[in-house]
This record gives sequence, structure tokens and C-alpha cells, in this order.
Amino acid sequence: MQPQYYYTVMTINPETQDFLSPDILFTFALDAEAADVFNHCNTLITGIGKVNAAYELTKAIGEKRPALIVNLGSAGSNVFSKGEVVCCTRFVQRDMDVRGLGYARYETPLSGMPIVLEYGLKMDKLAAGICGTGDSFEMGHEPTIYDVVDMEAYALAMIAMKENIPFLCLKYISDGADDQAAEDWNVQVHRAAKAFEHMLQLKRQDIPV
Repeated sequence: MQPQYYYTVMTINPETQDFLSPDILFTFALDAEAADVFNHCNTLITGIGKVNAAYELTKAIGEKRPALIVNLGSAGSNVFSKGEVVCCTRFVQRDMDVRGLGYARYETPLSGMPIVLEYGLKMDKLAAGICGTGDSFEMGHEPTIYDVVDMEAYALAMIAMKENIPFLCLKYISDGADDQAAEDWNVQVHRAAKAFEHMLQLKRQDIPV
């Protein structure tokens, strides 16, 4: 009898290819965002912030190149509701500000990169968001070009794009990016992993050797 390997299969949309769990790299900033839901998957805990995210993902790609990078994590928003999962395919470096030298707000000087980086797979059943990434926990978000706030996704998306690796970014809205953000985040962040598990509907499939 032929032996079997047991892989988890993830389908993003019916018309997209399926990905097997050994080929997917699931990235989280914190263990709390993954909980024990993704123990059977290939996970990377980057730590908080753009520098940590960029370093850890670059190192992971060098060790084993994935077929798909999936960034899952909590985020703030005063547009989407708490507990909602949003798919981000556009990203802004919200703390890049070199207007003093004549550049536009959020523009990275001399990089050739657009202000809004567009890269990533869409999930048809989810609302689409524009993620503003920066090294600050935003608690007074005002209307701007982004409607989701996090601290890692821009760096991850940019590296995935430069490496030509498919990228999926899902954010669980944990707070309103307002004066209650810290309190709300502490309560909601632990619910993120369960929301992602339900949304991704990971299925086990037996695959012969």
C-alpha cells in the first residue's frame, strides 16, 4: 500500500491555484495572532515593526523559498468594523514623510516606488483595504489614503513583490485606531487566529508519495 503524506490545502478563490501547506509561509507579528491554530503550518513570527518584518522574511526566503507568503495579523481601522477580516492588496508607508525636501507625503525619495504599493492576491468574499504601515501604534487616525493601520505589511508586501512571490494579506480589525485602540487591541487580538482559521477554511488532503 502506498504511504500517504497529510497536507493542508488552501484555496484562495475558486479560479486560483491551490497551495499546499509546506509551500505556504504564514507570517505573523506576534505569537498571540497565530495562537495554536497554525501549529501544523509553516509559520514565521517576525516581531513588531517594519525592520523586524523585513529582516525575518528576507532570512526565511533565503533558507527556503515559499510558493506563497500569507501575512495574517491584527490591525486598526475607523472604516471597517471590529472583528471584520479585510484583504489588503494596496499598501502605504504611512510614516514616510520627506515633504521638507519637496517630496509628497508617504513618498520614498529616489526609490522609484509608487506612494501606494499595489501587490497581492484578492479574496472575493472579503472587503478590500488599503493598509498604512508604520512604526507607531496609531490612536488618532484621520481620513487619509489608507483605511487599515498596521506595523508590518508594507515591508512584507514589498519584499514579496521584489522576490516575485505571490502574497496574500488578511487583517483582523482589532480596534478603531482611536483613543480606545490599546484597550480594544488587548481584547481582540486573541480572537484573530480563530477568525483566520474560519476564513481560510484550511482542508486536510491525503497525498500519495
